[in-house]
Amino acid sequence: MSSKIFVNLPVADLAKAKVFYESIGFAINPQFTDATAACVVISEEIYAMLLTHDKFKQFTPREIADTNTVKEVLIALSRDSREAVDDIASKALAAGGKDHVPAQDYGFMYSRSIEDPDGHVWEMMWMDESQIQE
Repeated sequence: MSSKIFVNLPVADLAKAKVFYESIGFAINPQFTDATAACVVISEEIYAMLLTHDKFKQFTPREIADTNTVKEVLIALSRDSREAVDDIASKALAAGGKDHVPAQDYGFMYSRSIEDPDGHVWEMMWMDESQIQE
């Protein structure tokens, strides 16, 4: 059995967050979505759980990070090509996301870091694994 990953992200405006993720090509699973949470399907093994602040606070006694001043995590997500990285980054920017840092191009690896409307950073990246030397 392969492992699945569920990244739990606090969001200020659940409806706005859902529109953002749908705009960049991800589906919302209605089975795990209600007025306090939405399940974003990234792949068969990767999901982002968008949780209202009140819902998120049910899972931790700690304060929610203010993503305007700190970053709690950088989530890297591989794509199949450089073009696919640019495509999803362009969709994210058009849907209200922001560039986090300039594109990084190392020849064998290329990435774009995008902040969603709540400041969570998604690093969309491609790597030519045939160029990696052992």
